[in-house]
Amino acid sequence: MTDADYMRAAIALARRGLGETAPNPSVGCVIVRDGRVIGRGRTASGGRPHAETEALAMAGPKAHGATAYVTLEPCAHHGQTPPCALALIEAGIVRVVIAARDPDPRVNGAGIALLRDAGIETTEGVGADAAAEVNAGFVSVITRGRPWVTLKLATTLDGRIATRAGDSQWITGDASRRAAHALRGSHDAVMVGVGTALADDPELTCRIDWYRAVPMVRVVVDSHLRLPLSSRLARGAGEHPLWIVHRDGADPARREAFTSLGARLFEVPAAEIGVDPVAALQALGAAGITRLLVEGGGVLAAVLLRSDLVDHVAWFTAPMVIGGDGVVAVAGFGAAELAAAKRFKMVGTAISGDDRFAAFRRLD
Repeated sequence: MTDADYMRAAIALARRGLGETAPNPSVGCVIVRDGRVIGRGRTASGGRPHAETEALAMAGPKAHGATAYVTLEPCAHHGQTPPCALALIEAGIVRVVIAARDPDPRVNGAGIALLRDAGIETTEGVGADAAAEVNAGFVSVITRGRPWVTLKLATTLDGRIATRAGDSQWITGDASRRAAHALRGSHDAVMVGVGTALADDPELTCRIDWYRAVPMVRVVVDSHLRLPLSSRLARGAGEHPLWIVHRDGADPARREAFTSLGARLFEVPAAEIGVDPVAALQALGAAGITRLLVEGGGVLAAVLLRSDLVDHVAWFTAPMVIGGDGVVAVAGFGAAELAAAKRFKMVGTAISGDDRFAAFRRLD
């Protein structure tokens, strides 16, 4: 097996932790000696222990003289745990292969320098593209101050999410709905606008048994705190975290009522429509959200697209047509010319039962 093969195994481990490690990145580590994997680990749910610690614990004394494959540069700073770079050194690792540098200013090359100063052979860039995909949320918060944003759409062939009377259950089939829950499970939080919350009264949980160990954060963008206290979102705030983003000047009594239910409130400046989307995402990033899944509705989708805040689109399309009087997936955002359209690159497609799934990445 090659370095690339072992790194693919480490990246596969890292993917398993997506949605459960925020604000820490989900990292994978594989330790190899004499062509055999003797240790493996990923960042644990909640962010600790780190992947290297888990892999070294499995390898034990056999780690002496081994090679470690790590999807992100080992940390070099003392936090709640000692530096992972130091742990690798003390375990007697003789070579470290790293997919990507850690952009955190406390690390960003310092971990690699620590390893090399200890005489450990260190190789960078193996599996860099795949690691960048896994690390996208963590890197986004560090470099842009906001989470990586995925917009999930489930529409008819003509881009509708409901009939003119609001009937939407269900446009896509069972396979697509299960895939959508798995998508939730790989994100730190799921967000909807208050219009969707009022129309659908959703729970916004990941309803796949044993898929994730960390409760999903549910976020509602609700400028004037209109979400009913009797809604399923509000009633479940004690068990599944509920965060509400509202504009400044909201009713203090409503704020207190939601807080008493266990909800966490974020006050951000108002905008022409709702709240300032940049400020809202920055507040979520500061609170530890690295990967955010946006599920609707059309107004929220339009606001985020217009503001160039959508990084990835996950689109489920059902083989049906509702017609022009149906509810659109994305509301208008003033694109008078094609130059104002938001453009994406298709990065994958799949059949999902009777539906089709397509993934898109923004063009920077």
